[in-house]
Formats: sequence, structure tokens, C-alpha cells
Amino acid sequence: MSQVSGTDVPDLGRRQFMNLLTFGTITGVAAGALYPIVKYFIPPSAGGTGGGVTAKDALGNDVIVSQFLTSHNAGDRTLAQGLKGDPTYLVVQEDKTLANYGINAVCTHLGCVVPWNASEEKFMCPCHGSQYNAEGKVVRGPAPLSLALAHANVTDNDKVVFSTWTETDFRTGEEPWWS
Repeated sequence: MSQVSGTDVPDLGRRQFMNLLTFGTITGVAAGALYPIVKYFIPPSAGGTGGGVTAKDALGNDVIVSQFLTSHNAGDRTLAQGLKGDPTYLVVQEDKTLANYGINAVCTHLGCVVPWNASEEKFMCPCHGSQYNAEGKVVRGPAPLSLALAHANVTDNDKVVFSTWTETDFRTGEEPWWS
């Protein structure tokens, strides 16, 4: 039998280096593969807006209040993207200011988007005929509830931010059904 000389056996430092290199490579590949999966399950945060969502116009641009009010008349109700992506009406008051609330445009009967009928000054659902007054309170069924509300606040940079309405519904005097 022949003996192995000491020069043919890799020293411990080289073996540790190869093990570390192999482990590092496998760990890097596994982390790279798992990162998108983990990121998928973690919802994005709204940032520093206090839980609010910046209102977006039909083109996806932020609603700038000064520009919005110059192009809309008193009494107008204009759709914007609101909380949870729902269409939400911005209301221009008679004094040409923005109301401090937005009206969710999703019908409480079967979820159709309810258009504003300016000639009759009410929201009228095209699906089953439910009607809501100018503030979104149900006045004719089959819708069982008034339209949901959201706070419409103006930020320091002149943008509209929608946030959840948790106070008593000023139209009915009841607790909000949507929160």
C-alpha cells in the first residue's frame, strides 16, 4: 500500500473556504428566489399620510385642489379613485370649496357604480333604480343603505387625501355601516 503524502491532502483552511463558498452560493440563490414570494405576501404601506390614500383623477394623476376647483363649478360631483380603489365622488360646495367628505360611488344594493344625475340632483343607480340624495343618503330602494363616506382632507401640498370615515354618519345619525 502506498501512503498519501502530506502535500496531496488539502489543508483545513482551503476546505473551510470551499464549504463557505458553496454555502454562500446556495444561500444567495435561495434568498433571491424567496424574496419575491415574501414581498408578495407583505402589503405595501401607505407611507406617511396617516393611513390616507391620495385621490387620483381619471388619468391616474393626483388631484390638486387649486387646479380642481378652477375647472369645476359649485355643486359638481366628480369621480376620483378613493379608498381601496373604489370610485369616490369629490363634492364642490356652493362656496367653491371642496367638501370635507367624499361619497363612495358603489351602490349598496349590488355594487354598481352610481352616476350623479345633475338635472335631478341625485345619484341614480343604472342597475336597479336605487336613488340617493346629493349627500348619498338612500331615498329610494332597493338599496338598503346609504352610500359610504370617506374623509376628504387637503394636505399641505394641495392634494386631496381620502381617509376612513369612522364617526357618526351625519346623514342618518347612525354609526357607519362601512367601517
